[in-house]
Amino acid sequence: MYTGTMSGELWGKCPHLWGTIPRFSPFTLFCTRGGGPMTGQFSHNIDAKGRLFIPASLRKELGQTFHVTVGQDRCLSVYSDESWAAFMAKLKELSYNEVKKLRALFAYAADCEPDSQGRILIPAKLREYAGLTKEVVVVGSFDRAEIWSSERWAAIENEAFSSGALEQAMAEMGL
Repeated sequence: MYTGTMSGELWGKCPHLWGTIPRFSPFTLFCTRGGGPMTGQFSHNIDAKGRLFIPASLRKELGQTFHVTVGQDRCLSVYSDESWAAFMAKLKELSYNEVKKLRALFAYAADCEPDSQGRILIPAKLREYAGLTKEVVVVGSFDRAEIWSSERWAAIENEAFSSGALEQAMAEMGL
C-alpha cells in the first residue's frame, strides 16, 4: 500500500509515538502534519493583563504561533498553524453563504505568540466571550486546545461523567 511518504521520511518527526501506531494508520498522516493529538487538563490563572500560561506539552504541539478564536459551548479554541490550515482548507470547499455564517469566528480570531514564560495575551473580546476572569482550565482536545472558564469546564465535565454522555458517544463511534 502506498501512503505518499517515502521510506524513512517519518523518522524523527514523531518520536513520542514510536511503536504505538501501525505503519499505515490515519495517525501517520496526522503526525506528518506537525504533531500528535493534544491531551490533558491544566488549571491556571489569567493575570491582570489578560495573559495565560500555556502548558509546555501543549506549546510543543501548538508551535510558535497559536490561532485563538471562539469555540463551541463558550470556550476558546486554540489551533496550531497546521490545524488552522486544515480548518481553512475545509472552509475553502464550502460556498460563501456557508462560510459567512462564521464571520464572528474570524472577527474574534487572534494570532498569539507565547512570551519567554510561555504565556499568551488573550484579547479582551475573547476573554469576555468565554467568561474568562481569573481561574481557567486549558484542555487538550485532539487537534486543538480549548480554554474554559473553570466554572463552565466543571459543568461540562460533570455532565459528561454523570449523564453517561461520554460513554454513549464512545459507543456510537465504535471506541
